[in-house]
Amino acid sequence: MIDKRYHNYLLLERSLSKKTIEAYESDLEQLQLFLQERGVALEKATFDDLQEFVYQQSKLNKTPRTQARMISGIKSYYKYLLFSDDIQTDPTELLEMPKLGEHLPEVLTLEEIDRMIAAIDLSKAEGQRNRAIMEVLYGSGLRVSELVNLKLSNIYWQEGYMLVEGKGSKQRLVPLSDVAQQQLNYWKIDRNALKIKPGNEDYVFLNRRGGQLTRAMIFKIVQDLATAADIKKTVSPHTLRHSFATHLLQNGANLLVIQKLLGHESITTTEIYTHMDMRYLREEILKYHPHNRQKNE
Repeated sequence: MIDKRYHNYLLLERSLSKKTIEAYESDLEQLQLFLQERGVALEKATFDDLQEFVYQQSKLNKTPRTQARMISGIKSYYKYLLFSDDIQTDPTELLEMPKLGEHLPEVLTLEEIDRMIAAIDLSKAEGQRNRAIMEVLYGSGLRVSELVNLKLSNIYWQEGYMLVEGKGSKQRLVPLSDVAQQQLNYWKIDRNALKIKPGNEDYVFLNRRGGQLTRAMIFKIVQDLATAADIKKTVSPHTLRHSFATHLLQNGANLLVIQKLLGHESITTTEIYTHMDMRYLREEILKYHPHNRQKNE
């Protein structure tokens, strides 16, 4: 039986599709059966256990893409256990992936983000809150879990910083833009009118009943705004985080700075944005170089 919390992690934190989640969970169930035959619990699996499972699966004539998805799902599960403090070391760290073409995450243009913000109905009770949410997500690149757990006591208004708790309970200071700070101040006016539930007084973002917003609610807010803005891409809160990092890089920000802002432990995680930036540069050349323009005219 796969932990329901892991299912929610894949849906809300990773923003994966229903089909991908089903595949991940199916692969995990196969791994669980394999480990049971070896008398090993999922949480106690070693690298040798997992390598043997991958080897056995490779003999079943599965395509490299299917094998890659399977390994990706296994890695995701153990990263989740690590994130949840259920394990102390990641046994999948040395598992090798088959060589495939690189998949880059979806990114919004500045114009698309502006359209999403313009789609917010400020006449509604939740309108100003949603505007502040969009500005903090895109303006600071927060994970959705970091956003819902953001506390008023951790915002340093004078200095323009937020203290954010990321993966593995690691804290970092993240700059708060003037625009985001302004929208948060507007939201505080509406927030003060709420009857706040006991224990929720310090959370920045609340629902209309005065309780802490959930990750699922943030997911729905962002998706509804993308739909209202007529954006055809698959959009989630994580898309705004990807867009934040990509736009910084496109405008000359240092990769190490982006790593610190995103809270990535390793620079290799951040390096995906260099590939995304190269894709952007190629598109710009195809669009604006005079020889390419003559060809398309």
